Amino acid sequence: MVPDTGPKGTVIAVGQSLSTVNVGIAYAVLSALVFGVYLFVMKRWFTDYPSPVFLLLTYSLVPVVYLPIVFASNEPFLPAGNRINVLSSILAVTVVTAVGLLTLFRAIRVGEVSYVSPISKIVPVFVLPLEVGLLGQHLSALQVGGVVVATAAVYVANWQGTALLAPLKRARRSRPAQLALLSAAAFALVDVSKRVLMQELAIEPTTYIPVMAVGIAALMTPFAFRYQVPPGWRGDLPKFVVAAMFVAYANHIVLLSFQLLPASIVSPIVNGQAIVAVILGAIVLDEAQFRARLAAAGLAIVGIAMISVG
Repeated sequence: MVPDTGPKGTVIAVGQSLSTVNVGIAYAVLSALVFGVYLFVMKRWFTDYPSPVFLLLTYSLVPVVYLPIVFASNEPFLPAGNRINVLSSILAVTVVTAVGLLTLFRAIRVGEVSYVSPISKIVPVFVLPLEVGLLGQHLSALQVGGVVVATAAVYVANWQGTALLAPLKRARRSRPAQLALLSAAAFALVDVSKRVLMQELAIEPTTYIPVMAVGIAALMTPFAFRYQVPPGWRGDLPKFVVAAMFVAYANHIVLLSFQLLPASIVSPIVNGQAIVAVILGAIVLDEAQFRARLAAAGLAIVGIAMISVG
């Protein structure tokens, strides 16, 4: 299926037990569920906050709420003799993450959500060629088909009633759509980089998450100060703590998945968080296109099944 390329033997290898593969997929599915609830909560609680302000406040709290996991870990926070390389690698990925966030926010700000949202979620379309081209990853034909189906599910979940392919057709001449594509490409590079950090460089989640969170908060600071913070933000601090917990623990789970599986398999599953969020929105908030969301959920299940048995 997939050759073993990591120092820990964590990539799917020929003859590797099916249970190990399924554990990695289970982590990815669980992280998608947690991230999906987080997206829904973010929409319910923080619509009055400019995105950079929300990110600054949330990611500033992530290291605090994640401390119990760091203390409970038996791994050193920074491996001896390799600290500069570890920190520089994590910070490089953090910068790309910030680029993806900022381009996505800009796309939503200047464009229509119905066109921007589906395009911004086709991250796995970029992950697969990146991982194959840069890391020599190999997937079975059935797994590639599963990636395609799961990616289509994420796209359909974000469809908002326009012609199904209209967002892609407009991408050639629409600035917001181009920004959304850039955001998707940036997050694809982040996913592939996470796989490299977790497997090839053997960096632990308890190292990556606090450094990443501090980096995101620092990068968002100059953008956040351009906006006026809602006056009641102190009263919302408990909500920000909850949001930070979602971010911290969902990222921890997904990084466990990246320790076990290729990014081209993890990415379409994790991006299924959009399906969870829109289904919750359709049920709780009575949002439109509920049938399309259910169809997307069905496609995601089929895609994950194809990846599992491939």
